[in-house]
Formats: sequence, C-alpha cells, structure tokens
Amino acid sequence: MAEDLAGADPDGPDGVRMTWNNWPRSKLEASKCVVPVAASIAPIRTSPSLLVLPYNPLRCKPPCSAVLNPFARVDFAARIWICPFCFSRNHFPPHYAAISEANVPGELYPQCTTVEYAPPPLDHFSAPSSPPPPPPVFLFVIDTCLIEEEMGFVKSAMRRAISLVPDYALVGFVTFGTQVHLYELGLADVSKIYVFRGTKEISKDQILDQLGLSASSVRHGAAVGAPGYPKVPRANGFHPSGSVNRFLLQAADCEYALSSLLDELQADQWPVEAGNRALRCTGVALNVASGLLGACMPGTGARIIALVGGPCTQGPGMIVSKEFSESVRSHKDLDKDAGPHFHKAVRFYDNLAKQLVNQGHVLDLFASALDQVGVAEMKVAVERTGGLVVLAESFGHPVFKDSFKRIFEDGEQSLGLSFNGTLEINCSKDIKIQGVIGPCTSLEKKGALCADTIVGQGNTTSWRMCGLDRTTCLTVFFEISPSERPNQSGIPNPQLYIQFLINYQGPEGQMRLRVTTVTRRWVDGSCTEELVEGFDQEAAAVVLTRYVSLKVEMEEEFDATRWLDRSLIRLCSRFGDYRKDDPASFTLSPNFSILPQFMFNLRRSQFVQVINNSPDETAYFRMLLNRESISNSVVMIQPSLLSYSFNSPPSPALLDVASISADRILLLDAYFSVVIFHGMTIAQWRNMGYQNQPEHQAFAQLLQAPQDDAQMIIKDRFPVPRLVICDQHGSQARFLLAKLNPSATHNSAHEVAPGCLTCFECGLMCIIWLFCKNKKIHCTLLVIAGSTSFLLSNSSYSKRKIEGATYGFMVKFLCDLCDRNFSTKFVIYLEDIDTDTILQNCVFIKFSSNS
Repeated sequence: MAEDLAGADPDGPDGVRMTWNNWPRSKLEASKCVVPVAASIAPIRTSPSLLVLPYNPLRCKPPCSAVLNPFARVDFAARIWICPFCFSRNHFPPHYAAISEANVPGELYPQCTTVEYAPPPLDHFSAPSSPPPPPPVFLFVIDTCLIEEEMGFVKSAMRRAISLVPDYALVGFVTFGTQVHLYELGLADVSKIYVFRGTKEISKDQILDQLGLSASSVRHGAAVGAPGYPKVPRANGFHPSGSVNRFLLQAADCEYALSSLLDELQADQWPVEAGNRALRCTGVALNVASGLLGACMPGTGARIIALVGGPCTQGPGMIVSKEFSESVRSHKDLDKDAGPHFHKAVRFYDNLAKQLVNQGHVLDLFASALDQVGVAEMKVAVERTGGLVVLAESFGHPVFKDSFKRIFEDGEQSLGLSFNGTLEINCSKDIKIQGVIGPCTSLEKKGALCADTIVGQGNTTSWRMCGLDRTTCLTVFFEISPSERPNQSGIPNPQLYIQFLINYQGPEGQMRLRVTTVTRRWVDGSCTEELVEGFDQEAAAVVLTRYVSLKVEMEEEFDATRWLDRSLIRLCSRFGDYRKDDPASFTLSPNFSILPQFMFNLRRSQFVQVINNSPDETAYFRMLLNRESISNSVVMIQPSLLSYSFNSPPSPALLDVASISADRILLLDAYFSVVIFHGMTIAQWRNMGYQNQPEHQAFAQLLQAPQDDAQMIIKDRFPVPRLVICDQHGSQARFLLAKLNPSATHNSAHEVAPGCLTCFECGLMCIIWLFCKNKKIHCTLLVIAGSTSFLLSNSSYSKRKIEGATYGFMVKFLCDLCDRNFSTKFVIYLEDIDTDTILQNCVFIKFSSNS
C-alpha cells in the first residue's frame, strides 16, 4: 500500500495527508472528534516513483466513472474487474486481452496508487486534423505610475523574463497609469498602441470592437502571412491567426520589439497635483487583458502577469480616492463596514474571476509598494484562477526580483506551471463532499456525493484550476453519511476509498490525467485508541487554520481565538488521559502532544491576529496558506528555530527568548522571512574580523553554516522569503523577537515575582494584551516607562484619569517615545481583580521598575 511507504516522506508518494487516517463510522462520532475529517492533496506534486502510462484510462460505468486502480477486484479468468466505489462489474476491453496474474497493467500494481496517463498525440497519418498542443501565453500588465528608480527595476525584471520565456511561447504587453495602453506587437516597422480610458468600466464587447476582434474574425481568423505578420509556421506546430499575432507574438519573433519598447517606456506622464495620489486604473487594465485573451486564446493556457506598484485610484476596482486626505482602508474600517470602495471593488474582481475561469486563464499578481495596492480586493480573482501572488516592498527587493525570475526558469528551479486543470473526486457511498479550500473554483457539478453543509468551494464534485504548479495544495472537507445498506453482501466494508482525478495541461502543452486512489479504515467512533492511532496532528493544525481563516472572512463577529480555545479544550477532553480534580495527571498521546503547541502559536499568528497587519498583508498570508503543502503551512503557523554554536552541531531550539545567547547564532524560518540572528559575542567577533584569520577557521565555518542553510531554504521556496541578517540588540532583531515566546528577561529570575509575565527587551512598538478571566474586563495593559506608570484598558473606565494622565495623553506619550526610539522594559503582574474593584479604584496593580 502507498500508505505504508509514507515513513520517509510525510506526504507519501500520493501527496495526500488526512487529519484522521482511521474514520469513525457515524456523523455523530465524527462531530465528537472536533477536528474536521479532511484531506490535503497536492494535485501534480512531483514524485520519482510516479508511473506514467502512455494510454488512456479504463473507467467504470456511468455515473460512477471511477478509474481502474489497485483496489479493484479482478477476475482474470472472466476478464472482469469490480469497482471498489460502486461495486459494478466491468469487462476489460479487447486491448487488455493479455491480462493475467503474471501480466497486469501498471494501474493495478499494488504500490502504484498514483499513476499518470499521458497518451501520445495522434500522428499526422492517423489524425491529420488533430491540432498540436497550444503554446503557453504570457500577457504582461505593467504599472507605469512609478518613480524613475522603480521603473528601472521593472524594466530590468522584464528584460530578464523575456530572455527566459520559451521561444515558442506567446507574449503580449499592456501598460497602465491614468490610461491603459495595449501594444500591437505584430507590426514590424511602426509602433501601434490602443488607448483605453481609465475612468469607467469597459465591457468585453466594447474592448473587442475597439481592437477589431469581432466574433466573426476570431472564429475564422485572418490568413497567416498577411502583410506585416509572420509567414512561417512556428515551433510546436502552432499557427496563430492574424487576429492573434497582432497582439500576441512568439517570444522569438518579438524579443527585439519588446526590448525597444522597454527602452522607450517611461513613467506615466499625467501630472499629479500636490496632495493627491497618482491616477491609476488597475481594474480597467486587467479587464482589457482578460477581454483580449478571451477573444484570441479562449480555452488555452494563458497567464495575465500584473506588476502593480500602488493602489487603484480611479475606475472599476478603485480602493481609495486620489486625495491623500482619504486613507486606505484598514481592518478596523472593514470591521465597521467603513471602507467606501471595498465591496464595490470586490464585486468587480469577482466578475473578472468568473470571466477568467470561463476562459481558462490565470491572473498572477506581483504587488510591490510600501502602500497597499488592493490585494485584499483582488484576492478573489487571483485565488479562483489559481494565480500566483507576491507581495514586496519594492520592485528592486530580492523578494520580487527572485520570485519573478522563478516563474520562467526551467530545470530544478522550475515551478512546473500548468494550465486548465480540473479536479474530480469519487468516494465511497458513505462519504459526502462538503467542499474545497484552495486555489480553485466550483464547477457546480451537483450529485449524490455533495453534502448539505458547504465549506469553501462546495456543492459540487468537480472543480476547475486554471493555474496550478507542483506545490499547489487543496484541502477537501468530507462528511460521513452512512447509507442504510452496508453493501450488496450485507457485511460492513472495513475500508473506505477516495479517488482524485486531476486533468491538466502540462508545461509542454500535453494534456495529462493523474489518478490518485487512497484507502482508509473505518473504526468504531467510541474506540478512541484506534482514532488516536490514525491522527495526523500537523495536518489537523493546518486544516484548522484554513478553516478558521475562512470563517473569519465569511462570518461577521466570529471570534477566532475563542473558537480555537474551545476546540482545543473539547479535543483534550475527548482524547486526553486524566483523573478528575488532578490537573497534574493530564497527559496526551504522542500523536496529539504537539497540537496544543501549534494552537498556541496559531493564536499569536498573522492568520488570527490582524492588529499589526494591513488587509493586503492578511489576504496575502491567507492566500499562501491555502495553497501550500502541509509541511510549509506548518512553518507558517509555527516557525522553526535552529541553534548554531561551538559546543554542539546545529540543533532545533525552542521558540522562546531563553534560546537567545550571546555565543549562539539562531536561524529562524518563518516561511515569509528567514532570519539569521547573531548573539552579541558572535557579532563582536565578526565585526573584529576574526573569521578572516587562519587560526579562527572554526569561527568562519560557524558563521557560514546558517548562511548556507538559509540559502537552501530560499532556493526551494516560492515566493522567495525575505532574508534578514541581524545582531542581538539591533533594530532588525525585532523580526526574531516577534516570533518568540516572551517568557523571561535577560535579568535573573529572582527579580520577577512568581506568576509574572514579562517581555524580553520589548520596545514600545510591542503591545501586550492580557486577557482577564472574570466578568466584563477584556484586557489591561500596564506600561512602565522611566518613573511614570500608566494603566490602559478597553473597558468603560478607560478614559478616566490615571495618575494625572488621560487616555489620550497616554497614547500621545507612547507615540512620542516610539518616535524617539526609546526602549522600555515591561513588567506586568496578573491578579484576580473583580469588576467592582476596578470601577471604584483604577490604580490597583502592583508594579516595580528597574528603569
């Protein structure tokens, strides 16, 4: 079985991980398990053991249509196979006549639970009219409302991309600022540009009329070889029509034209008034790009690659007005429904997503700006088309430059970009499908396997993935709905079966079908030992995170922290081992032991706490969470920390401030950033140049080891994470400190009273919220700054004077200290205080300060 081979690789050869590998038989018992019954699947994950079969699959009778797999029962004498899903008897076709126990096809090998069908294309003699595989299409949409330095970075990135694009790929070019410019690349001697107003939405028909791409001309196409257009058939045997190669040319033909175009490209020349933002029509530009691809290349793998350097300030998709007096929406604005443009922009991008999905095209977003650009609004279009997203500070930042280059690289660095994918799921009759969370769109193919409860993209058994790559991951949620009849024999089947069918167009243009069939065991839900044995705590943590992120977006007033706490309590109550009234007796099985730690870090993560992030950043984090593998998603939730020192080889360290030492180097992998943190002594030795002296080669090797490991992490990851190299007590050290548990200070423990929560060298930018357990008090904060102390709270007495200072003065005082870069140490004592005492006397917390 494939499940038995998953020891070395957590995802196994099938790329499938489930929260529960032993399933309870009833819906009630499944609800008592707290963690949803779900599976994470990597549709086209690369595997060295993948068997590729050069013929078409053999399917069961409709409506089942499951593909022949190792779990089917085969009668070699009668040439019959029995489907494990519907128990139908199917006859083998004539070309399986040689099948026997000693001669079985590859799809019946017991170890080949995942196979890929890649039938060769028909040759010229057998099917002279069969079209060759179409080439990939890359339509670049470039923001020109940039400063000259940023424009230089964009041009440099584009030149590198064009040099890496395959010669047979089709390339198009669109720029936008105050207006949208669509370049006609097919003219050899002159440059022709189509200009669209950026102030109003343009329908698809209007776009086609302006471009001269009427339905009749697209259907029949202009003759290849028309004046000004290529006359020779291109690589891959693809013959573009005249209407196509006006705007989309093969990279080999337009490399010089694009290079000249980039040389002449300038920042948007429209004047920007003082106190105003640049006029930017991002929505119109993407609308034009979508309309062009829909007319020229419908149903063909194509990507719109948008490079956006600021917020959309006019036309459809606008997120903020041009006046600086109006600030870009924040989480607080969205919570209060005070974002005047948010819902309208989301509706626009939702309609754009539907258009792109119907056409089979992908929207990739590269947002590089210090300000927000509208990722939160564009999330629906990017995610539903399976697009890539990268968020960086500048087009000159390595996060953008290296990530942008990775799209077009081949070999080991290739992302394996694929197109036009569809996912179909077959499962045993006692299982229903609630939905999928991830980069896909429901095809609304309803059937008996659809559950009444919908999670994510649900109410279907088939999904479209316009774009997918080797790291794409989807989470499928199931519902247990036992049928009244066990099966035809009347004996309950001890096994359940699920089959995933992924049809997609590979990077070379060939259509492939990957079939993954897995089996799991039914168990009695009242037998917790068997359930615990099959529990995957990493998969459970990721599934809960994705589920909570979805509920936060879909449900108003949803308290994610409270929901997680209650879920963890219920889970520990069900599967923990303890004696009543004896807290010290509580233990968890090793299969559950790390889950509370995951939940602790999840509560503090950017997926639950949005106070320090913008809506764009939150949308970015959640999009990547929903599409990455279990292993990568776990790193997002709980970063990994490695310690390097002279005394021991590199080893894992606790995510705690206690791991910081002057003679250590720490390597933090938080997925979105990789931090190399040098202890104070290490930093001093490095600054003195000891690593350059022959007698200190051991120190040089110690410095180099985390650098090499960091590069290995960066090399295999997309988007490329931010690399931060910092020293203890340096300003950049905050990237590490923000991820560590603040359990102690550098002072000795006797200076802190028992039960005291302390923060390690926190600056005033670090805000601590303490949640009290009694009555209506939600949080209190005691700040010790020099000889002045203040008490803040969000309860009803927060604006009362505290030691002669009002709440407003306190906020201003904190801001002033932050501006001066002062450092403040926090010491906070927790006591059980009732509501009446607080209302009667505001100054009640004992404190001490070493300031």
